[in-house]
Amino acid sequence: MRIALGIEYDGRPYCGWQWQDHNPSVQAEVERALSCVAANPVRVICAGRTDTGVHAVGQVVHFETEAVRDEVAWVRGSNVNLPKSVSVLWARQVPNVFHARFSAVRRRYRYVIFNRPVRPAILAGRVAHEYRPLNETRMQMAAESLLGEHDFNAYRATACQAKNPVRTVYRLDIARRNELVMLDIEANAFLHHMVRNIAGVLMSIGAGEAEPGWARHVLEGRERTQGGVTAPPDGLYLMGVTYPDGFNLPELSPASGLW
Repeated sequence: MRIALGIEYDGRPYCGWQWQDHNPSVQAEVERALSCVAANPVRVICAGRTDTGVHAVGQVVHFETEAVRDEVAWVRGSNVNLPKSVSVLWARQVPNVFHARFSAVRRRYRYVIFNRPVRPAILAGRVAHEYRPLNETRMQMAAESLLGEHDFNAYRATACQAKNPVRTVYRLDIARRNELVMLDIEANAFLHHMVRNIAGVLMSIGAGEAEPGWARHVLEGRERTQGGVTAPPDGLYLMGVTYPDGFNLPELSPASGLW
């Protein structure tokens, strides 16, 4: 049978989602825990591979197994065998046509910026820090030019292996809550470092280093070298993944589990 899981994790202790030979990864921990529950080796496929230090409150994976367990047993059994930095939130049996990555129609990320002159202590590693005052109104003006379907070559990592740089951004909202500035973005899919590069450009604009029109100028230039600094991974969270209604998977609210 094929099982889907919703997963939450703190990305700080890991080299990222993907399994690596000599570095700790979220995937390795999840597979180890599931293998204990199934009493057989388990391999998982995720909706989106996050980088070193990137967090998730709504990652989705699937795996195949011959072990017969109810949904509660997959959740509780996995969590008993997982480190405190990773939690399984839910489990659902899904049809064999379901694929955590290829069945997804939308993905949501949140980038959290701690905006004050002094660096954070309590939130260190969980937020990006920007000491310069940010103007969220300017950032939102710039963000509007990135909505819709575009070639995002200028906003992806130079090492990105995606063959097609065209993506559709459905939502890109900037909001402030006291000292926190949050960037919420939803798209059909994302390129490597796409959110962090967008955040880097918008932060420069918010700090007054560039005008709001610079975001469009970078986009239309289609050259990564014109895109400014890549924002750090600390403040990035995979918030959720949307699938067709027929799969009946739990849909977390955009702020579930964070702030």
